[in-house]
Amino acid sequence: MIENVLKNENLQQAYQRIFVNKGASGVDGKSVNDLLSDLQKHQKVYIQSIREGNYQSAPILGIEIPKSNGKTRLLGVPTVVDRVFQQAIQQVLQPIFEQDFQTHSYGFRPKRNAHQAMHQSFIGHCL
Repeated sequence: MIENVLKNENLQQAYQRIFVNKGASGVDGKSVNDLLSDLQKHQKVYIQSIREGNYQSAPILGIEIPKSNGKTRLLGVPTVVDRVFQQAIQQVLQPIFEQDFQTHSYGFRPKRNAHQAMHQSFIGHCL
């Protein structure tokens, strides 16, 4: 399965998704604008370390973000390189596990959101 994750097409698609999504820099301070040059320089080392089972993701950067009630919550921000490999893994695993989810399960699933869940809940209570 790891070879599917590391296929060039899968990694390119993961890179594109991370680049388009933008997002904050992780603990290394590298932005998505730095990502392509970093991957071009170090991709072989990253892939070899993943294959050998000794890839170490960087620490997560904790950022407090405001909530609507005036409090804050902690958001963990991985480095952009780690996000590429996380995305590549997700692209391989999601189709495998998606078929096992219930139709009324909405959390962190493609083409599903909280508005759909609330609508479904409301309709269920009205019937």
